[in-house]
Amino acid sequence: MCNAIKTMATLLLAVISSSAAASVSDVRQMVKNADDYRQGYLSAKVVSQVSLFENGELDKTRQYHVYTRPNRESLVVFKSQVEAGQKMLMLGDNYWLLMPKSRRPIRITPMQKLLGEASVGDISTLTWSEDYQATLIEQSVETNQLRLKSATKGASYERIDLWLDAETDFPLKADLYLRSGKLAKQAIFEQGQRDGRTRVVAMTLLDKIQPAKKTVIAYQQITSYELEEKYYNPAYLMRNLDSEL
Repeated sequence: MCNAIKTMATLLLAVISSSAAASVSDVRQMVKNADDYRQGYLSAKVVSQVSLFENGELDKTRQYHVYTRPNRESLVVFKSQVEAGQKMLMLGDNYWLLMPKSRRPIRITPMQKLLGEASVGDISTLTWSEDYQATLIEQSVETNQLRLKSATKGASYERIDLWLDAETDFPLKADLYLRSGKLAKQAIFEQGQRDGRTRVVAMTLLDKIQPAKKTVIAYQQITSYELEEKYYNPAYLMRNLDSEL
């Protein structure tokens, strides 16, 4: 009888462990699905327009070409006339700003601002699944709430509370927290169609510290594109700041 009880207990623990593992796997898949709505390619070129609003009025706009590839690597090319020649290179946790009048790359952080509330990380890092570990916080008929905690030094935010559509895993909104624990921004994702598929076509960043400010990042074009290896080298970029991308 004792052996039978032990066997049943072992089987029960195995079932519980299997269920927990499946739950972790399910959450990882949710995050990956949410990422796919935002980009959908291993390597891509993203044409982004960033618009800054203050008190509901459009203040200024900037345009960027963003080239991404696996292993958290991307290159941002500044396309607006007032920023001509500037580039930013991200290789894992290392970020550099390349300026036309500088003799060497400038080390920066992912939280340094580009325009309004759009930071380097908001523009360059398009995946949550590589930078964060996710857990399921709450489920309802309409949404699943996940908590994402940074798993890398180069993550833009220490914590993200992310709401996904319960049926499709489309990202709806996200609360973005700094390392201090302070809520910095809320992101709202706009759904649309691109190449016949449902995609995130824009992200609105609401400043939770300065409520009068709002920044909209519109993803005007996202295409599968593999940039040549040489462009992921800071030394090469410094010698070729005027190259067209």
